[in-house]
Amino acid sequence: MRVITLNVNGIRSAARKGFYYWLRRQKADVVCLQELKAQLHQLEDRQFWPPSFNCYYHTAERKGYSGVAIYARREPDEVITGIGWPEFDAEGRWIEARFGALSVVSLYLPSGSSGEARQQVKFEVMERLLPYLRELRHSGREYILCGDWNIAHRPIDLKNWRSNQKNSGFLPEERAWLDKLFDEVGYVDAFRVVNQEPEQYTWWSNRGRAWEKNVGWRIDYQVITPGLRDRVRAASIYTRKRFSDHAPLIIDYDYPL
Repeated sequence: MRVITLNVNGIRSAARKGFYYWLRRQKADVVCLQELKAQLHQLEDRQFWPPSFNCYYHTAERKGYSGVAIYARREPDEVITGIGWPEFDAEGRWIEARFGALSVVSLYLPSGSSGEARQQVKFEVMERLLPYLRELRHSGREYILCGDWNIAHRPIDLKNWRSNQKNSGFLPEERAWLDKLFDEVGYVDAFRVVNQEPEQYTWWSNRGRAWEKNVGWRIDYQVITPGLRDRVRAASIYTRKRFSDHAPLIIDYDYPL
């Protein structure tokens, strides 16, 4: 089973940059997208409904903002949009597809980089989300939580970690929250199961020459329940072409869908 996740930073923009042409050749079983920046009526073109997939969208109420999607080659048994928090769900940040005992989620955690107010929203979401993720962890289901988590976990996960310790995305509180998610709750960072190398990034600032110099951050993850740890076979970040300021994270699992 191949699972791809990508923050598209505007799905229509990614389409113009060749994302759907690239996707046709990837043999993906499930694709998770974040930051669609479009509402459903703006996605009527056939390209946004690739025929080899069952396509599901959860868009934000606010125009040109947030939104998540899942494309699945096999039709899911159930698709769940949102988690029951009105303010979180209104921003289109969670969609879950269930296949037997496996759930694949496309998740878009808020960014706090625009200012203190949004950073506080991010902290509130993190605080409320952790008990929910703990509940899922002990539900008896296997989970692959794909998406833009907007946090780099460790110094290995961003180029200039020393100068970013007071910046959103690498704050001590954010990193401690991921520590708790992995070390206490028991989730696993699937990418690091098979790749411990430095300079493995999924996002680059559009300022300066960050992409050219590979001055990036690894903030996109596939976070899995421990029952899937030994089923991770390969992981890669696609950087040959750019569809967004993020790069696709591709992980292969020894798990029949």
